[in-house]
Amino acid sequence: MTGFLNIFKETGISSAYAVNRVKRLTKTPCGHLGTLDPLASGVLPVGVGNATRLFDYFLSKRKTYLARFRFGMTSDTLDEEGTKTYGGAIPSFEEIERALPAFLGEIDQIPPKYSAKSVNGRRGYELARSGEEFTLSAKRITVERFSLSGQTAPDEYAFEIVCGAGTYIRSLARDLAEALGTLGYMSALCRTASGAFTQETAVALDELTEENWKNYLIPTESVISLPVLESADGRLLNGVAVPVAAADGEYKLFVNGGFYGLARVSNGLAKAEKKLC
Repeated sequence: MTGFLNIFKETGISSAYAVNRVKRLTKTPCGHLGTLDPLASGVLPVGVGNATRLFDYFLSKRKTYLARFRFGMTSDTLDEEGTKTYGGAIPSFEEIERALPAFLGEIDQIPPKYSAKSVNGRRGYELARSGEEFTLSAKRITVERFSLSGQTAPDEYAFEIVCGAGTYIRSLARDLAEALGTLGYMSALCRTASGAFTQETAVALDELTEENWKNYLIPTESVISLPVLESADGRLLNGVAVPVAAADGEYKLFVNGGFYGLARVSNGLAKAEKKLC
């Protein structure tokens, strides 16, 4: 079986735990397409079978988050779990709105020290827990939307964020607070969309059983937003480049009417890149 299960991960469990649950139910190799921290909830697409080969394809897809940031304090993990440090004023609604445009578009962002980023072969969270001093390099990210939704507590505000790959919402909380001359951290997070996968169509882990999980399996080709390339030339299945009347680019490949995977066309020649079925 190959396809995707659009899991809604609850807070309190890791993404790895969710994937292992799916593996036990499906009795098939599985993998997720973007980690959610245990404190976060939301959409966690899980590839079943050969669909895991699409990780690179989905890595660049936009994601949508609903987040809450708390001001006047921070933590070493930039979320609720860490050791708190207090200080700084609580910004007003208007002050936050004026600061947000500076975080739109392509910006450089330093990941949280408590993250999976590597420094000399060791994870950032390992170094941070051991008390070692280290520096993480800034990464270029893209933020398409960063809007203020409302005030949820005297020191807390809600935001909607649409961003590209590699964006740390915890770092946005830290950097927004710094721009406002105060401290801040991410107090809650829910991912409502990841590429073609949305919260509205997600299923809770507890709803899946060995008997019904196939009912929720999403065909691989239905979540790939690429043009279709159809061919009757069976040589494509053997990795041979064949002539096609198509523009250069990446395609969903159907051979003799059946979905095969992804193909790339270059200079009038198509070649299969990923076998997914």
